[in-house]
Amino acid sequence: MKTKKWYDYLWIWSIVYFALGFFNILFAWLGMIDFILPLIFAGAGGNKKFCNSYCGRGQLFNVLGSSLKLSRNKTTPRSLSSKWFRYGFLVFFLTMFAAMVWQTYLVAAGAENLRQAVKLFWTFRVPWKWAYNPELLGEGLAWIAQFSYGFYSLMLTSTLIGLIVMMLYKPRSWCTFCPMGTMTQGICKIKYKGN
Repeated sequence: MKTKKWYDYLWIWSIVYFALGFFNILFAWLGMIDFILPLIFAGAGGNKKFCNSYCGRGQLFNVLGSSLKLSRNKTTPRSLSSKWFRYGFLVFFLTMFAAMVWQTYLVAAGAENLRQAVKLFWTFRVPWKWAYNPELLGEGLAWIAQFSYGFYSLMLTSTLIGLIVMMLYKPRSWCTFCPMGTMTQGICKIKYKGN
């Protein structure tokens, strides 16, 4: 039997992240760790070590799908791992991220008020007013909360998409088209072309 290492338990981080954000939306900023570290690993090491060993979300899908048998364990359709789908989903994902940053800018500039809502699948608004206390930041820093709502929405939606494909196919089917995985793969290709 394989000896477990400390990083085999990083799936707990995914659960803790969502729990913290549920009670205080400002914890959503911690999700930036999952955005920055894979890019650093790929840029510095020229590999997908983060995705393969340290990604808490991928591990969570593995625990739920394999250990708890919540996955049908069917072969992931080739269309989900095709270059067109992966890069198309990356463009869509980055567009949603850019829209979130734009909304944050509008709140920071005073052009719009703070929208206290989490959106599932970038469409369905879920009121989240109780998870934020404006006195924590004050009026001038409402953009910090706006980014939190947008980022939590992004993380929650992508996790729900991952859970859906986990149940339909193999546990880590999300990994075949994960935007971070696509970006790190691109970084690795560029790094090796330069050598």
